[in-house]
Amino acid sequence: MPYAIHPETSYFAAISRGLKRRCPNCGEGRAFRGYLTLNDACPSCGEALGHIRADDFPPYLTIFAVGHLVVPMALFAEQSWSWPIGLHMAVWLPMTLALLLMLLPLMKGGAVGLMWRLCLAGDERQ
Repeated sequence: MPYAIHPETSYFAAISRGLKRRCPNCGEGRAFRGYLTLNDACPSCGEALGHIRADDFPPYLTIFAVGHLVVPMALFAEQSWSWPIGLHMAVWLPMTLALLLMLLPLMKGGAVGLMWRLCLAGDERQ
């Protein structure tokens, strides 16, 4: 199935619309019908979105971002205040989990926006 190319939409616009969990084409309709489930089509413009499979890219981006936020804070806390291990676990584990759950849908939206702009469906073969 050939996918339409949308050169009038910039990469920045498609990704930023995706980060807002909106349709990368129009920016109005919701791209997601659930936490991570894409709508088959945009409710506003009808652009097909359900065929895009981001697979492992959003979790990779999320882990990368959260790791770069939490690890420096944990190291700073350890070097500045020498917290006991129990306090580290009580602070950093819930914070890491909360950040992961909060950022994962945003990263998936951004990845879907980029894949939509590049006309990728996630089923490409080498």
